[in-house]
Amino acid sequence: MRDGQRERSVFLGLLPWPERVRVARALRTETVGGLVLLAAAVVALVWANTPWSGTYEDIRDVHFGIPALGLDLSVGHWTSDGLLSVFFLVAGIELKRELVVGELRTPATAALPVVAALCGMVVPAAVYLATTTIGGGSAQGWAVPMATDIAFALAVLAVLSTHLPSALRAFLLTLAVVDDLGAILVIAVFFTSDLNLPALAGAVAGLVVFYLLQRFRVRGWWWYVPLGLVIWALMYNGGVHATVAGVAMGLILRTVRDEDEDASPGEWTEHLLRPVSAGVAVPLFALFAAGVSVSTEAVGEVFTRPEPLGVVLGLVVGKTVGIFAGTYLAARFTRARLNPDLAWADVLALAVLAGIGFTVALLIGELAFTDPADVEHIKAAVLLGSLIAAAVAALLVKRRNGIYRRLWEAETRDEDADGIPDIYQRTVSGPEGGEGTSRNGA
Repeated sequence: MRDGQRERSVFLGLLPWPERVRVARALRTETVGGLVLLAAAVVALVWANTPWSGTYEDIRDVHFGIPALGLDLSVGHWTSDGLLSVFFLVAGIELKRELVVGELRTPATAALPVVAALCGMVVPAAVYLATTTIGGGSAQGWAVPMATDIAFALAVLAVLSTHLPSALRAFLLTLAVVDDLGAILVIAVFFTSDLNLPALAGAVAGLVVFYLLQRFRVRGWWWYVPLGLVIWALMYNGGVHATVAGVAMGLILRTVRDEDEDASPGEWTEHLLRPVSAGVAVPLFALFAAGVSVSTEAVGEVFTRPEPLGVVLGLVVGKTVGIFAGTYLAARFTRARLNPDLAWADVLALAVLAGIGFTVALLIGELAFTDPADVEHIKAAVLLGSLIAAAVAALLVKRRNGIYRRLWEAETRDEDADGIPDIYQRTVSGPEGGEGTSRNGA
C-alpha cells in the first residue's frame, strides 16, 4: 500500500474502547434527559393551548429573587439565565475534555467535526438572511437556526428504538459540543445589553480566582460553589448573558487527572451535574419557553412571515446542507475514508437530525426579539422546524436501521462475557488490519 493511502484515516470507524465507554455514559444520560425534555415540551404546549393558559403565563411571569443584588427575575428568566447556566457549564466541561484529550485535541481529528459544525451554523444563518431579505423581514433572528439540540435529537432516536452505531452518535455529540461553543460566542458577542463595567470586571476577577484555585489544586466544593454563584450574579449584572459564566467555568475546570485522583474536577463535576442539566435544568427551561399558542392562523403565519419562515428553512434545509456539505468536503480534503460499512446516506440522516434546534434556538429567539408577538412566532417556528427535521430524520434512519442493527450487534457482542466486546479483542493482520487496529484502539 502506498504511504498516502496508509495515512488515510477512517471516518465514522469503530471508536476506541475508552472513548466508547465515555460516549455511552454521556449519551445514556442525555437520552433520558431528552425524553424528559420531550415530555416537558408537550406539557407546555398542551397547557398553553387550554382554557387554563392564563395560569401558565401567570406562573411564568412570577418574580422572585434579591432586588438589592439586581436579581429580581421572573420564573421564565430564572430558567433561561439560571438553570441553563448549568447546561452550559456541562457543555463547557465537555468541550474542554474534547480539546484536551478527545477528538478535537489534534487538527487532523478535529477538522471533520469542526468544519461540519461551522458549516452547520453558517449555512442556516445564511438561509435565514436570504429568506428575510427576499421577504422584506428583519435580520434580527439570524442566529436562531444555528444550534443543534443533542438531547432532543437523542430522544427522537430513543423513541424510534434505533441501533445507531456508537461512531455516528459520537459524531453527533461532537457536532453539538462545537455548536454549543458557537452559540455561547454568538450570545456573548451579539446579544449583550448595556455593559456594567464594574460588575463585568468583578466577574472576570472571579474567573481568575477560579482558575488559580484549579491551578494550585485547591479542592472542596465549598470554595467553588459560592464563587461560581458570585461569578454568575456579576456576569448577569454586567450585561453579558449569565450562561456565559457557566461555559467559562466549564472551560477552566481541569479534565486531566492527577496521579492521586480517581477523577479530575471536570469529570467529577460533569458526573454530578449532567443528570441535573439533562433531567431538570433543560426540561424546566422548555416547560416555560415552549408554551406557545398553536392554531391554524399561527401555523399559517410561520409560513407567510419571513422571520419564522427563515427559521424553519434554516433548521430543515440550512442545517442539512451545511453539515452534509461541510462533512463531505472536509473528508475529501483531509483524505478521510468513510467507514466501508456505512454510506454517505448515513451522514445525510445525521445532518437532518441536527436540524432539531430546540433549547438554544428558543433561548436565542427570546434574546433576538423584543416584541412578545414576534417571540411567539419565532418559538412556533423553532418547534415546527424541529418537528419537521425529526420526522424526515426518522424516515431516513429507519430506512437504514437494519444495517445499524447489524453493526450494533457486532459492536456489542461479548461471547466470553468479560465485559469488553469481542470486536475490541481481535488481532487483525496485514496492512489494512494494521490501519484498522490502530484506528480502533483494539
